[in-house]
Amino acid sequence: MTLDKRIELFSQLGLFLRQFVDNKKDDGLSHLNSVFYDSFINLMNRVQHSNAFFTYDSVVNAVSGIIKFLDIETLKTWTGKYEIVDNIESKKLGLILAGNIPLVGFHDVLSVILAGHIAKTKFSSKDDKLMQIIRKILIEIDTTFADRWIVVDGKLDDFNAMIATGSNNSGRYFDYYFGRYPHIFRNNRNAIAVLNGSETKDDLRLLADDVFMFFGLGCRNVSKIFVPEGYNFDLMINAFEKYNHYFNYHKYVNNYEYQRAILLLNQEPHYDSGFLLLKEDIGISSPIGVLYYEKYKNIATVADRIKIEQDKIQCVVSNENIVSDVIAIGQAQYPEAWDYADNIDTMEFLINL
Repeated sequence: MTLDKRIELFSQLGLFLRQFVDNKKDDGLSHLNSVFYDSFINLMNRVQHSNAFFTYDSVVNAVSGIIKFLDIETLKTWTGKYEIVDNIESKKLGLILAGNIPLVGFHDVLSVILAGHIAKTKFSSKDDKLMQIIRKILIEIDTTFADRWIVVDGKLDDFNAMIATGSNNSGRYFDYYFGRYPHIFRNNRNAIAVLNGSETKDDLRLLADDVFMFFGLGCRNVSKIFVPEGYNFDLMINAFEKYNHYFNYHKYVNNYEYQRAILLLNQEPHYDSGFLLLKEDIGISSPIGVLYYEKYKNIATVADRIKIEQDKIQCVVSNENIVSDVIAIGQAQYPEAWDYADNIDTMEFLINL
């Protein structure tokens, strides 16, 4: 199968998924819809029963990000950055996928197959159902995907290289068991935001998306903000009210109330919005329901801090050009296909195997 053909087939998946973001059925997809439309929308509504954080809105947000990758022109632009040839010897890639947010591992599968290789995949138990149905839809589009995307239930073996994503603790096991193979191992990271104090309420409402989307569980969620000394949090707390409905989700509330009890018990100063705790802390990765903040006198010192903490930071959100690849406020959850996790070029790794 040529690269052009793979691009065409993946773009068909994108068209199918777009229906659930636009909330409009596409009559041109009658065959796929007859097989999968009802089951997919039912799963979007039902998956929360097995993972309380996978709400309908979270799944829609995740699908929205995926269809951005699957736009046919985007696929051509992305793959056009590399010399992907059609007659390569396909390698078997072992993929251990994360499950912190819906369909988070799809980009790795997409990259492997576009590069001409075979994905041997272990799903996270937190996100197996959505990934399984995406695979089935692809196989319905073209049966050759059954051989290009293999699901492994037991021991993962018979592979040439490995891409694995997990916690910092998992990373040690990845290195022990798979370190002898060509690999990409990813551990915990989070986004940070650097504010200058002049942000408008609209800016801060966009920042709320960076902080709260997917309940703050993604590696691109802002878990720490840097603010100038004397910063007034009132406008921010008011702007964050757009996510006060999170108090209706018991699993989020349980985390928030647990962290609140610890802060009160230890008599630690903090701000409490009623559904989010803001705590001054030098750490980068905050617990669910908590946003860390740190004050600065000179914004240049924050740039130095980012360099020191770069192995813990996925991306930097700011209206300031604090670093070369800063992301505009509100855009952390909308990466391009070529915005790779941990700044490791997955496609470059794959085509050079």
